[in-house]
Amino acid sequence: MRLAGSIHCSFAAVLLCIAACDAGVSHAAKPASAPTPAPVPKNARYKDASQPVEARVEDLLARMTLAEKIGQMTQAERAEARPGDVTALMLGSVLSGGGSGPSPNKPESWASMIDAYQDAATATRLGIPVIYGIDAVHGHQSVIGATVFPQMIGLAAAGDADLMKRIGEVTAREMAATGIYWNFSPMVAVTQDIRWGRAAESLGEDAATVGTLATAYVGGLMAPIAPDSAQILPTAKHFIGDGGTAWGSSRQSIMGVQYRLDQGDAQGDSEALLARYLPPYKALIDAGTGSVMASFSSWNGDKLHGNNALLTGVLKERLGFKGFVISDWDGIQQLPGSFEQQVTTAINAGVDMAMVPKDYRAFVRVLTDAVNKGTVPQARIDDAVRRILRAKFAMGLFEHPRALRSLQAEFGGAAHRAVAREAVAKSATLLKNAGALPLARGKSIFVAGEFADNLGFQSGGWTLQWQGVSGNGEIVGTTLLEGIKQVGGATTAVSFKEDGKLDGRADVGIVFVGEPPYAEGVGDRDIDELALDRREVSAIDAMRSRVDKLVLVVVAGRPQLLDKVIDKVDAVVMAWLPGSEGAGLADVLFGDKPFTGRLPVGWPASAAGYQRADAPLDMRCASLVWALGYGMDVSGKALGPGRCTR
Repeated sequence: MRLAGSIHCSFAAVLLCIAACDAGVSHAAKPASAPTPAPVPKNARYKDASQPVEARVEDLLARMTLAEKIGQMTQAERAEARPGDVTALMLGSVLSGGGSGPSPNKPESWASMIDAYQDAATATRLGIPVIYGIDAVHGHQSVIGATVFPQMIGLAAAGDADLMKRIGEVTAREMAATGIYWNFSPMVAVTQDIRWGRAAESLGEDAATVGTLATAYVGGLMAPIAPDSAQILPTAKHFIGDGGTAWGSSRQSIMGVQYRLDQGDAQGDSEALLARYLPPYKALIDAGTGSVMASFSSWNGDKLHGNNALLTGVLKERLGFKGFVISDWDGIQQLPGSFEQQVTTAINAGVDMAMVPKDYRAFVRVLTDAVNKGTVPQARIDDAVRRILRAKFAMGLFEHPRALRSLQAEFGGAAHRAVAREAVAKSATLLKNAGALPLARGKSIFVAGEFADNLGFQSGGWTLQWQGVSGNGEIVGTTLLEGIKQVGGATTAVSFKEDGKLDGRADVGIVFVGEPPYAEGVGDRDIDELALDRREVSAIDAMRSRVDKLVLVVVAGRPQLLDKVIDKVDAVVMAWLPGSEGAGLADVLFGDKPFTGRLPVGWPASAAGYQRADAPLDMRCASLVWALGYGMDVSGKALGPGRCTR
């Protein structure tokens, strides 16, 4: 996407008890004619939190008109839809795209804005709350002052399931403080090609690792927050195959950039593709994840948003998914034909809620006409709405739709940032060390590179804005340079110059290199574009002649090509995109904490020999300088065997 108390049970529990909750409830399709709106009694069964979820769903569904049902299936963007639109159209959902939020961008402003939407929703005849969604993909990073965690690729390097759970818990608490209970995360693509602009958002190339860590993360997201809070709804995305699309197969162009992998085509034998990409989805569904986002990408030429065999046949029938499918940002509009044909195809394929940021009014009109004409069956509408209502009831959203303002006091606080700092240290991956690390206090350190003192650069895409930001103006945190100064202490002399041309000599030099922020296909890069640029090489050369030992730190969402500089440096550390807590990197550089990170993707030796993860095994292995799972401690001992894998 661009842009538990006593009153309710977990979504996982709901899935287990659906059949037993109310065996007498009929799931037969409702007649095509809409019921006449009528006053809702105060003792309506759906209003009773003590009733089984399925009984509440069926009671409410039976009272709904077609307009109310289609409203539930519609999601609009906050910049386009006002609270009055929620009331008038009985909208089921509102979202914030990347960078879309209130002004001022503060937790209390978000809470007031979203509570206004909830007030508008509860003013409708049935009082169904909206579910507000956002991409909180590495913390609640759209809000100024939030705790910004490492991007998922770094958390995959940490490989710590307990840490993932705690990150989910912190993210959930910061979301609830602003009134948002639906997270468009985690992305469980199994990345086959690091040229992909979303590799940083992934948990790597090994499906088992993706499933294990994502399951731990959603366990944290869905953990009880407070007795008076709803439960966070995670989203498994993007269904399915978006981590393995073919190079050059994308037809998307945004911001003047032609995508090359993102939103492209996953090609090959369908069962073989499913064997590679489906396991993490099964793991998350088994864990109770209640929403799945359809992928922009295609599957052997067919767009996922219109693929009934996958959205319904595989996801809902084979995996038994009882939650709802949300489309991606205007994803329905990428299908062939007129808007009416696109809507009809997507809903019949299995999309339950349409993310139509600007076109929500047209969507309501077109889908209503389609139902009245019979091109979309009433039973399909009821199925979609049943799924959406099930999630809202299971979350406790009917009882607790508003922001939990008591949590604003801890928003971005020390306890949350301590978890992020731990994550930075555990994700840092040591790839080479010839006596340069650990750093010693009381020595002189020269620092260079534009990534050393830039919170925006070290946080990456999806931070405050869709494509991320540059500089230290709005992100609250500690830069990597500031972290070195803090952890090094007063006895350590730290000097910084971006180009590395500092006066005199130092015991150790550290050059920070990497990638400026990007998101989605804007970050698609050919392999030779992952080489260090001229200024970075120049800084390494300048520093080399001025220091006894030289450390190279890579700040990026994927491996960079180091073949031209690897012999010039004494140590290489992959810091990934660490987020707001730069001191976590200094913790491992100075040896206060051990290096434990291991590569979640293979690291190519050069551009010339690049091979994807799904290439023939011998070719893949020969192309790597460091394989999946490689990492070392400061003594040079490997933390585990690097391995080549499909």
